[in-house]
Amino acid sequence: MPADVDPTATVQRIVEAAAALPEDWGGVTGWAALAWMGARWFDGTPWGGGPRRLPTLAIGGNRAIRAQRSFATSEERLAPGDLLVVDGLRVTTAARSVCFEMRYAPNPLDAAVTLSMACYDDLVSIDEAAAYAATLNGWTGIPQARDGLVLAVENAWSPPEVLMGTVWARTGLGRPLHNRPVFDPEGRHLGTPDLVDPVAGVVGQYDGRLHLAGARRLRDLGGEEAYRSHGLEVVTMLAGDRRDPGPFLARLTGAYLRAADLPAHRRRWTIEQPDWWHDTSTVAARRALPPHLRGRLLRYRAA
Repeated sequence: MPADVDPTATVQRIVEAAAALPEDWGGVTGWAALAWMGARWFDGTPWGGGPRRLPTLAIGGNRAIRAQRSFATSEERLAPGDLLVVDGLRVTTAARSVCFEMRYAPNPLDAAVTLSMACYDDLVSIDEAAAYAATLNGWTGIPQARDGLVLAVENAWSPPEVLMGTVWARTGLGRPLHNRPVFDPEGRHLGTPDLVDPVAGVVGQYDGRLHLAGARRLRDLGGEEAYRSHGLEVVTMLAGDRRDPGPFLARLTGAYLRAADLPAHRRRWTIEQPDWWHDTSTVAARRALPPHLRGRLLRYRAA
């Protein structure tokens, strides 16, 4: 290995693992396959933090390959249609890879985050993952994967948003929409909050470490003022609320109570999209974007 190559880099770890594959069979699967196909959120780190996991090689019944310090193996049944070559490296399809991760996730919420973040880069849709999962009756972890399918969303922009939306929905107060743009009555874009309950008029924002930076924090405060001035109540989840959501739930309840007391004439907002707006809320909608619009409308991914 050249001295300037970082052996801990995600791509390098995947390439080194794939070098152990037989010439004509097997492929990289799970998070490593998704990362190789361009999924930005996958580097082997568990969603809750901790040491990075090894890439996994799907080898079917080939027992000639044994797990090593640099990779794990899966001997589960492997069909030819589950394999494809991406940039010279053999991987399992996005649907197979994401279902593998979901089945072996620590819990259904982590399974939902996995699928949601694969949807983030349009590698797979929830319907596509569900269709593949339907072919895995009796496989290890498939009940958990199905639970994760119910919790997953196609328009979350970060893992904490999936957690926040799930915690919110479980309160019974309402089921929020992820990254749904909000407009004033004249069709001007007020902002795209992390979460919004369009029935109650409550907006939710996740405030992690990135949001504490000066310029970003100023933008966030400006956005919150725009929402409030148009009759939306704003509630924020902090990074610490992920460990103990109790304080967030108390703030959320307060926001719902304040929103309920707001007179109707103060509610000067809508989620109805004007004619000039391009919807990007689903995998199908984003895949259908022409190339000249993708870079502009999906620029949040580069951030």
